[in-house]
Amino acid sequence: MKRWIAAAVLGLSMAGVAHAAIDTYEFAKDGDRERFRELTKELRCPKCQNQDIADSNAPIAADLRKEIFRMLEEGKDNQQIIDFMVDRYGDFVRYKPALTGKTALLWFGPAALLLGGFGVIAVIVRRRRVQRAETPDSLSAEERERLDHLLEKNQE
Repeated sequence: MKRWIAAAVLGLSMAGVAHAAIDTYEFAKDGDRERFRELTKELRCPKCQNQDIADSNAPIAADLRKEIFRMLEEGKDNQQIIDFMVDRYGDFVRYKPALTGKTALLWFGPAALLLGGFGVIAVIVRRRRVQRAETPDSLSAEERERLDHLLEKNQE
């Protein structure tokens, strides 16, 4: 009896997995299938943000996959498809956005921040070195005599 219950629970849990949406597309050419894979890996899901549309289960990703398939069937090239997606969703939809005036900060911002950080560290180190060089390490003759006098007094 326990086996029947376990089998029923397992069967019901597997039924939920069987209903997962799987996109199947029939391509006229094998080259289109490869282009479809490349395009869906290159474009980011607008909802998930850290997944490409090939791996995302979001409804919008499924819609974008259908749209890419439709455009491939119409004979559009990769650049036309990418341009359509960028026009519709912005540069964010691309994992590797093109270098333009709008995206220059994305491309060069991290390097500029890193160089700026190194510059700040260099300035701090130089200032400390200059301060140490200006600070006398030895005592003057007057100060030595006073120190000796104080030490002698303390020993008595």
